[in-house]
Amino acid sequence: MSVNFRTLDLNLLRVFDAVMAESSLTRAAAGLAMTQPAVSHALKRLREALGDELVQRTARGVRPTPRAEALWPQVRAALASLRQTLAPGEFDPRRDAVQLRLAMADATAALLVPALVAAIEREQSLATLHVQPLTTRDPRRLLAADAMDLAVGSFPELLPAVNAEGPDSTLRHRPLYETRYVCVMRRGHPLARRGALTLEAYCAASHLLVSFSGRALGYVDQALAAIGRQRRVVLTVNQFFTAGRVVSRSHLLTVLPETFIEATGYRDELAVVELPLALPAVHVAMLWHLRHDTDPAHRWLRGLVGAAATR
Repeated sequence: MSVNFRTLDLNLLRVFDAVMAESSLTRAAAGLAMTQPAVSHALKRLREALGDELVQRTARGVRPTPRAEALWPQVRAALASLRQTLAPGEFDPRRDAVQLRLAMADATAALLVPALVAAIEREQSLATLHVQPLTTRDPRRLLAADAMDLAVGSFPELLPAVNAEGPDSTLRHRPLYETRYVCVMRRGHPLARRGALTLEAYCAASHLLVSFSGRALGYVDQALAAIGRQRRVVLTVNQFFTAGRVVSRSHLLTVLPETFIEATGYRDELAVVELPLALPAVHVAMLWHLRHDTDPAHRWLRGLVGAAATR
């Protein structure tokens, strides 16, 4: 169905963008300072103009149609470009009630979010931060679709490709901090009392794997395979907090970034030993889409995250 662009009310696109971002008419109305009936009416007008339902009501809010999912990235990018053109640099955290979405692992959130909240309170900011789980090592598609504004984590397989694409890349990134992998077990584990952990003892033990995406093999398994060895993974979880709790109450070993151990909440119940094999350092970075590179609110957010990572 063709659309008469000359008669289309562009304010309807702002409503559409808010509904898609919030997956809720109620939350979209709050962010737009509109009533929910007004948002519903605007959405109805846009449906009639485009000839598509755009969203369907569910028990948890609204679910977009395939047409809406295809339209949204272009609509959001166009609105962001227009906003930046008309009001460059216009952002006041005390005045502008922006909603920003960060994706990160639970342990990363435990390290960074307290400092982010402290900064928001200190600045008396009206910003609302939505922290969601980071479930992939390659968030390019999610960033392109604006399913998240900022991804924070370790992306060892992605960043080389981003750097190789140079200034024409659709992604931007900034290093935050570096840590290393260590072997973690409960304090009373027999291997915690034997001194240096040997490769034989490590491979003979039972293991827990932390995997955001649910992959059956991790970086440790890849490193072991490279030297012709393997280990038995008894359990795979997607949270560092869960890993700390399980390991502190079992014979399982796990491998965690050293700076994340405190965030498990079980630091006093865990023993940390050196791994008997070499693993690359863990480089934690934030990643965002080019369309938000100069957006003042997004730059403000990235500044907060960068400051939180140095605390």
